[in-house]
Amino acid sequence: MPLSTTFLRTAGTLLSPAGRTAPLTVLMYHRVLESPDPLTGAVDARHFELQMRALREYFRVLPLTEAVNRLGAGKLPSRAVSITFDDGYADNAVVALPILKAHSLHATFFVADGFLNGGRMFNDTVIEAVRRIPRSVELGVAGLPPALPAGSIAEKRDAVARILRVAKYLEPAERSLAVERIARLADGALPDDLMMTDEQVRVLVKAGMEVGGHTVNHPILSSVDLETARREIELNRRRLGAITGKVPVLFAYPNGVPGKDFDFRHTQLVRMAGYEAAVTTSWGAARPGCDPYQLPRFTPWDHDPKRFALRLLHNLIARRPQLLSSDSSAERTVA
Repeated sequence: MPLSTTFLRTAGTLLSPAGRTAPLTVLMYHRVLESPDPLTGAVDARHFELQMRALREYFRVLPLTEAVNRLGAGKLPSRAVSITFDDGYADNAVVALPILKAHSLHATFFVADGFLNGGRMFNDTVIEAVRRIPRSVELGVAGLPPALPAGSIAEKRDAVARILRVAKYLEPAERSLAVERIARLADGALPDDLMMTDEQVRVLVKAGMEVGGHTVNHPILSSVDLETARREIELNRRRLGAITGKVPVLFAYPNGVPGKDFDFRHTQLVRMAGYEAAVTTSWGAARPGCDPYQLPRFTPWDHDPKRFALRLLHNLIARRPQLLSSDSSAERTVA
């Protein structure tokens, strides 16, 4: 039976009632491409527009800072959703922002400032290098075979996924060396315009959007010592404040898996740096009483707007976020 607007709104209100028990769904994006790209797997502009249309029709989109405050006070509306982006890609300002504005929607953009103004994140170096390698990738990366086939699109996708699964957990200096070795195999120069400029970050703020912290160089916090993690968190906050004129109050953990990519010590570093809340990549919905420094996020990729909305509703009942306890770095499941 086709999903009706009335059904989706009614189901949303039942699963997400207003007031003291209201949950908050936080959506997570990275890139919004002008056209589909089989290597990145990111949403393209046409499908992002359909998803934003669905949010406008079936949910109540709130700025994340407002939503977190209302969650803590037990004053969220029914069907509350916030939208976030990670890393600081230029297409956030060029492609996503006009669509958000067209639907009068707010979003928070978590920016790793070390890649602004012509930088390139390690994962994009891998993607763009493999895109330009005609046959096979010679690796020399511990934990991977000496070479991976990269002739077809399917082989390139597999190579990128396998490389990134290992490379992202390398210590940052080792990661850079491994990635640069792969980059040297590419035919032609790699793009240097993937990330935002300082001015594009300011454009987001001028448009009423919020900018949050995401470290300087995007290290997985558990892969570096605590002093390095502290510097990455604090310096990023100061730099973003200097760029935008507004010191960020929200933070996103790089990669963001609780107990694997960060532990309870890192949540305390974020708190001591002056942030008021932080988001993870643990799927689920945030509920009253949850730790504001471990807010879960969710990313459905359905192209059909109504199925996209249904997936968000399913997340409210099917996903229990993995969180860290205050007395242990081990994960725990919270209903």
